[in-house]
Amino acid sequence: MNNSEYIRTDLAAECPAIENKLDTSGITITKETSGNIDTTVIKILTDEGAKTLNKPIGTYITLSFNKVSNMSDDDFENLTQTLSEQIKNMADKLLINTKSPSVLVVGLGNRYITPDAIGPLSVKGVIVTRHIEQSDKELFNLINMQNISAISPGVLGQTGIETFEIINGIKQNTSPDLIIAIDALASRSVDRLATTIQIADSGISPGSGIGNHNKAINKQNTGVPVIAIGVPTMVSSSTLIYDALDKAGVEETAELTDVLNNGKSFYVTLNDCDLIVNTLSNVISDAINRAFSL
Repeated sequence: MNNSEYIRTDLAAECPAIENKLDTSGITITKETSGNIDTTVIKILTDEGAKTLNKPIGTYITLSFNKVSNMSDDDFENLTQTLSEQIKNMADKLLINTKSPSVLVVGLGNRYITPDAIGPLSVKGVIVTRHIEQSDKELFNLINMQNISAISPGVLGQTGIETFEIINGIKQNTSPDLIIAIDALASRSVDRLATTIQIADSGISPGSGIGNHNKAINKQNTGVPVIAIGVPTMVSSSTLIYDALDKAGVEETAELTDVLNNGKSFYVTLNDCDLIVNTLSNVISDAINRAFSL
């Protein structure tokens, strides 16, 4: 069944070549488990590998864990600490020759639409210090944090300005050494919702999971290394349908194709999405604060 045009996923770990164990030339995959967290590290090393996974060259780290409603306090602590360590390790590799780096944290998405609010809500919990360093060096040194600034730029429909233009304007005026972009992602499986966080050093295209084609926020376009942190919060209805048909061994039907081609696909999320988004945004902000504390 040729369903690739109806399958949407932002997760490298869900790419067909990975899931179906096809030829992965130019790609390395490592997995490990620590407590309640399974960590998968996918490195795309060549143009051939990038073409296979349909993703840019870079490192994609997927943390898989229990559903938020089933996690204990110890589980949350383990997840927060693991995420913090992965962010810090990735940042250190990207900024290997940079002392006392400044970081711009960007919360992508629409704060008024719950499945898309993970970025803006995460930014609310980030400890910002850039203004303190500029106004009171002595106090800044006591805080024991890196130079951190944060912005939630909204979406094109709210501002009339493409997100990249806002971020690039801020970058030109504040000169961060690193950008961290947080966004909601689309998954191909409901099992990934609320149980996955992806960290990547290849940047991100805002809205790509729901078919938008905004300018990518990456090092090539901004001139600054970009770490993307994403949480899958939605699945397209067409992806759900085709995924179910695949698992059931049912061949594609002309009627179904006609429905999807008529633009009748939509996006679905979990009924406790508000709890998931609020909880995981707190995990992300706490992990960032830990990663850039001294």
